[in-house]
Amino acid sequence: MRKIIRIRAPWLVLLACLPMLLPVSASHAEGMTIADTVYKLPLEEGVSTDDAVDSMLLRANALNFKLVARLPLSQELDAMGVPTGRIEIFQFCDARIAAQMIAENLDFSAYLPCRITLIEDQAGKPWLVTLDLNKVIQMADLPPTLLELATKVRDTMNEIMAAGASGDL
Repeated sequence: MRKIIRIRAPWLVLLACLPMLLPVSASHAEGMTIADTVYKLPLEEGVSTDDAVDSMLLRANALNFKLVARLPLSQELDAMGVPTGRIEIFQFCDARIAAQMIAENLDFSAYLPCRITLIEDQAGKPWLVTLDLNKVIQMADLPPTLLELATKVRDTMNEIMAAGASGDL
């Protein structure tokens, strides 16, 4: 008789297996840490996480970057009985730019949509974290027109994060 093991948080299994699922070339990964692949900003003193969210959403809208998904991960974890600080993932996209990047190389689809995570560290300090698009742009070997678009996406994401971190409405 086989015993059935019920996994309460299947995403934890996936997270634990992630290093085995990602093929990494030793020459590219040598001396690099996961922190080297992200861009992060702390929220300025006096800026609440709700203010940061409002500021990011307003700035994204002003820059024509559509909010395509919002995942309140900490609420999901709380419902599972896993205590955590605030973790919320925001996904933004400019569909026209996304279509052009995918037409160039379907591998770009793995980076879509652009994500910003609002997260409180173990000390309760709130941060905004995203993929360091400078690293992706450097590796991509893009033609000039797509390089310009990729740079625009990077600058837009950085502007959205800066608005959130400063609470700039």
